[in-house]
Amino acid sequence: MTTADTPEHLMAEGLVALRARDPARAATLLREASCALAAERMAWPALAQAELALGNHAAAEAALDQQLAISARDVGALLAKGQLRHNAGDDRAAVSFYTTALAQAAVSGVPRGLEGMAAAARGFIGKAEGAFRRHLDAIMVGGLSPTMEEALGLLKGTRQIDLQQPSLLYYPGLPQRRFYAPAEFGWMQAVLDWLPEMQAELAAVTAEDFAPYVTASVERPAPNNPLLGDPSWGAFYFWKDGAPVEANAARCPATMSALAHAPMPMIPGRAPNALWSRLRPGTHIAPHTGMLNTRLICHVPIRTAPHCTLRVGSETRTWEPGVPLIFDDSMEHEARNAGLETRTVLLFEIWRPEVPEADRAAIARLLEGIAGYDGAA
Repeated sequence: MTTADTPEHLMAEGLVALRARDPARAATLLREASCALAAERMAWPALAQAELALGNHAAAEAALDQQLAISARDVGALLAKGQLRHNAGDDRAAVSFYTTALAQAAVSGVPRGLEGMAAAARGFIGKAEGAFRRHLDAIMVGGLSPTMEEALGLLKGTRQIDLQQPSLLYYPGLPQRRFYAPAEFGWMQAVLDWLPEMQAELAAVTAEDFAPYVTASVERPAPNNPLLGDPSWGAFYFWKDGAPVEANAARCPATMSALAHAPMPMIPGRAPNALWSRLRPGTHIAPHTGMLNTRLICHVPIRTAPHCTLRVGSETRTWEPGVPLIFDDSMEHEARNAGLETRTVLLFEIWRPEVPEADRAAIARLLEGIAGYDGAA
């Protein structure tokens, strides 16, 4: 056998023909080389390219399969395989190959010259995901429980799994729920019965009576919050750090009567905290998480306003007249007033109902002890 007859020479000549834009000669040479060379030494992507140029899609895909058997994360082969599956009408397989290719490219980079294929893959995945979501909506239309609605959203990628991330104390085993229904709390109706009187009390309070919600203490570094000292997020406290604010309480007896029905934590120096929380037009409370997952935050709308939203995790709600929002603030949340009117809610904290009484007492003792620690050895 002469050098010109060796499979290595045939492959080399085939690559030259491919670069010379002669796919017919390239395919002939590369096919012959593939029959004699060990699979791991063969230029399968080149053969696939030649076959594809000749319109031999099945042969091109067979060559790509050989390459992927050798190198399962070959970005170019994965992109080409995805393109062939798309051409064959197998969009689910195309998405799978494209997704794998882009995931590997995020680690190792897109091979030079394949940037256009990668961009096309991203575009195709986006369109395919939209079609899949529409398909799921069509077959699952109507009659779903809130839990199934969320499960469907997770499957479609329109929702995400939101987890508690308290900054101080994590109590294990609690359900990961963003919002609770007001009907789950029998005492809430007694709070709502005071709503007209609370609205009248708010009307008698002036804007100057509200202090900025975000403040700094000379004993601690100032918080890194764009609303520091800004009255756009205002507070009018009834309870603060476990003690009633006597002057405000005296001015608003109906609100104090309403709060008396709520199972607020009683922890000296720390809880409860209860206030009117006011959000002026254009104000955005940036995403953040609370300190504990053993409490829930209640918002009773006193003065609603259009275009005001509360996002907890991947779920966004608005404040509606007479409808409390009860949520887990240990999940990332943010609020926004994108309207032209001021929104005010009665904000207070309650024990999370799943926490048993004995553990509530232990948590209270723990937090009181933390508050009283002076740092001495």
